[in-house]
Amino acid sequence: MKKTIDQMRLSCIPNTHALKLSGWLILLAGLWCSMHPLHAAEKSTAAPRMANEIVLTAGSPQVASLKVEAVTEIPVPVTEPLNGKIMLDENRTARIFSPVAGRAMAIKAQVGDQVKAGQALLVMDSPDVGGAVADARKAQVDLQLKQQVLERNRMLMEGGVLAKKEVETSQADFSLARAETARASARLKNLGVTTSANDTYSLRSPISGTVVDRKINPGSEIRPDAADPLFIVTDPTNLWASIDLPERDLSRISQGQKVSVQVDAYPDEVFTGEVKTIGVMVDTTTRRIPVRCAIESKGKLKPEMYARITPLDSSQHKVIRLPNSALITEGLYSYVFVEERPLHFRKRVVTLDVQRREYATVKQGLKAGERVVTGGAILLNSDLSVNK
Repeated sequence: MKKTIDQMRLSCIPNTHALKLSGWLILLAGLWCSMHPLHAAEKSTAAPRMANEIVLTAGSPQVASLKVEAVTEIPVPVTEPLNGKIMLDENRTARIFSPVAGRAMAIKAQVGDQVKAGQALLVMDSPDVGGAVADARKAQVDLQLKQQVLERNRMLMEGGVLAKKEVETSQADFSLARAETARASARLKNLGVTTSANDTYSLRSPISGTVVDRKINPGSEIRPDAADPLFIVTDPTNLWASIDLPERDLSRISQGQKVSVQVDAYPDEVFTGEVKTIGVMVDTTTRRIPVRCAIESKGKLKPEMYARITPLDSSQHKVIRLPNSALITEGLYSYVFVEERPLHFRKRVVTLDVQRREYATVKQGLKAGERVVTGGAILLNSDLSVNK
């Protein structure tokens, strides 16, 4: 029993070596904190910044994968994007047929060529033109002959040699010859040739523009009743967009209303246009109404392109539209990455107005002119989550 009590007393005596080691550790910790106060403060302020901000370095792989664009305000879209097609402006388009039959000898204009009004597009050998020229020459000779006969008969009648009936007959023949001459001359004028021409005929452009189609080759037979035009000349800077408008959306469209146009060739560019005409009848099969819009093609749009056309609200209310690739959805909230300064991005919550299949309109959280990450936002969000 006495031995046990002595052992307990010895265990209560402090270990002098352990006490010395603990003292040295406390002293070193105090010295380190006193020598590095700024580092501790920096650590305490870095955490909130990394919660919603990310800073990239120039030349990093992330920078090359990002697409940053300035946002703009647009009128509120009144419907979902409607399917449409880019078309030629028929007011500035000429579909050129040959008025005579013949055979193509030389092609003077190729697709893509700029032509002036009256410029030759095709030279052809045409017996019809030769016949028209011959008819005009014959009519002129006949007219001169009938005029001479009429003048002679009048002189004979005045001398009492010829009856008045013969003069009246000569007058009728002269009138018929003059009418035939006028008809033949009008035919030549319509063809654009003169009586000095031969069987060669030049098909000319009635307007200035660009040759967008050609359906003739050298040596081909040409008929005036052909189904397809030989050439199509148009002004490619002025185009139409045709919409098949659903009947239920008719009340939302009006003449003069603005529209936005997007095509697959330029997915990130929006073209503007205006509603020019609205059809007067509903298609009994599709229950749709044809709508024609004039658009500003900027020299980029091509006829027969498929397009997505969105009618816009004519009121003054405007919203910011973003592609869905710019949005990060977490729970009930939507976020975007805003570039506050070069390579410095802040994750910001936004309130959406309407979200469509390809884009969304923002009601709050963004201002026009701010630069937003529209491509690579998911990558930035992943890097931000890792750095938290």
